[in-house]
Order: sequence, then C-alpha cells, then structure tokens
Amino acid sequence: MKKNQDTLPIITGFLDYLLDERHFSPYTARCYGVDLRQYVEYLADEHSITVDLNTEAAAWTRICTPSTDVVATVAPPTLTSIMIEADVTRIRGFLANLNESNYSAATMARKIATLRSFHKWLEQRGSIASNPMVLIRTPKQAKRLPKAISVEDVERLLSAPDTSTTLGSRDRAMLETLYSTGIRVSELVGINLADIDEAGQALVVRGKGRKERIVPLGSHAMTAITHYLTMRRNQSDEAVDPNAPMFINKQETRISTRSVRRKVSKYLELAGLDPEISPHTLRHSFATHLLDNGADLRAVQELLGHQSLSTTQVYTHLSTQRMRDAYDQAHPRAEAG
Repeated sequence: MKKNQDTLPIITGFLDYLLDERHFSPYTARCYGVDLRQYVEYLADEHSITVDLNTEAAAWTRICTPSTDVVATVAPPTLTSIMIEADVTRIRGFLANLNESNYSAATMARKIATLRSFHKWLEQRGSIASNPMVLIRTPKQAKRLPKAISVEDVERLLSAPDTSTTLGSRDRAMLETLYSTGIRVSELVGINLADIDEAGQALVVRGKGRKERIVPLGSHAMTAITHYLTMRRNQSDEAVDPNAPMFINKQETRISTRSVRRKVSKYLELAGLDPEISPHTLRHSFATHLLDNGADLRAVQELLGHQSLSTTQVYTHLSTQRMRDAYDQAHPRAEAG
C-alpha cells in the first residue's frame, strides 16, 4: 500500500476547504490529513485496492461534475467512490480496527471528529445524500483539569531570560505577553508591530478562524515589550515596517511556534521548574489566577477567545480545587471525621 493517500483529490479538496474557508491552522489541517490517510489505508486493505492517482482523480471529477447522459458509464470501484458510498457499518468497522490498536479515548475522539467534519463537508457540497456520522457517538473521555502553575513559579520562569541581550529581551517579552494575555502560541507568533497599542496598553489578537479580539497588556508585559523593541531598533538603522512581525528570530523573520516552545523549555531548565510545563500552561495559569482573584467568568472567556462558555468553565473547577486544597491545609476542622 503506497503511503500517498493524502494526495487523493477528495482529501486534498477537504484539506483546502479547512485551510481556505474554515481558516484552520496548517498544523490542524495536517492532523486531519493524517487521520484521513489512516482511514483510506484501512479501506484500501479491506477492498484490496491499489491506489492509482489518475483513476482516483477521474472518480472525483465524476462526483464533482455528475454526467447528464442517460446511459451511465460503469466505473471500477475506487477509494474515492468507496469513501462517498461509506455507510455506518463501514465506518464502525474502521473504528473497531482502531480500537484494536488500543488508542486512547482522546485520540479516538479526534479521529471521529475528523470523519465527522469530512462527511459534513461532503454533505454540504451535495456529494453524499446522507451523513453516516450522525449515527456515530464520540466515546466519553475522563475530564482532565488543565495544568496551572503557581504565581511564584511563573515569576521564576519570567525572570529567567537575560534581558541585557536582544534575544533575551525578546524571550522575556514573549513570556510576559503569554502570561499577561493568556493568548495561544499561534496567536503570539502572529502579532505584528501595528497590533500593539502602547498608549492603551492593549493588543490586537487574531485567533482561531481569524477572529480578532483586543486583550489588555499588563504593565510588566508592556515594559518588557518596550525594552525589547528599543534594543531591536538600536540594532538596525532602517525604519521598522508597522506590519512587520513583533517577535523575530536571528534571521529577522517571524519566529515559529516550535521556536517559542524550545525557548520555554530552555528557561524552564534554567529556572529549575517542571520540564512538562508548556507555553499552553501559561494560558491555563493566566485563566486560573484571574479566577482565583475574583475575575468574572465571561470576562475570562472573552480574554481567552473561547466561543463557548463551557470551554472556559473548566477553569472554575481548577480554581475551586485550589481553594479546596487551601482549605484542607489551613482549616482546623477540615479533616474528615
């Protein structure tokens, strides 16, 4: 079985839709592509089909532009036609095959979500008459509270970069911004110079689906950003384009999410903190610390860019647990009798 099913036109069309119309990140689209490739490999093995991209392209063309001829041409089965004709039994067979590999409930849920999005796309464009995924249930997952670190540990991490260097001041500004705003790493690297409102101490953020929101910047983050930009301007005599990226690498191009994660790992080690902490932990800590100090849940929802309040409510459970722990440790009658 050739490992090139991601180039099937039907899959390429779906991934293009995710990128161009749904504005998914390239990383998320690649994850969907991996799941669909696994699905196609299963179908190919089940039906003993060897992939021929020309044949698959012709099959997808016929589906996209159905013939108006009275006499329909009989075409050999293709992976494309099998995917179009898939019913709930076939999909359950694929999921049963995945279960044999002992995937976690979270991984199974993601793969089901991929198939659900894929079939919804086919239904919307009129390629299938009915959607078999409406009969597939997502397995229940154990609720895991997001990890947050203490304010003291946050301070240790933020103080780790050497701000006497341009790169160190950049790293301090990135860490301060992540904790001050709770934005995602993908949103951090997308910030341009024009997105900073120094007077209003605010930041324009482009989140999922390219939706913009304005988040406040704390004084510490604003100070760190100002220091970084001053050092950066002192290194160059050229005027800085307002549309240039805020955080750049040594090559003076936009820093990547992978680089940000590497930097966080570096400073965790320097600060002697848990290496399992990630940039997303700062987002969790931001939300938890706000709620710990009495912030309104809907305000936190807006700051995080969550569409649903239920997504934000997980932090109330975390905050409540922290209060419970503090109560158990401090109250003289907290122990169960």
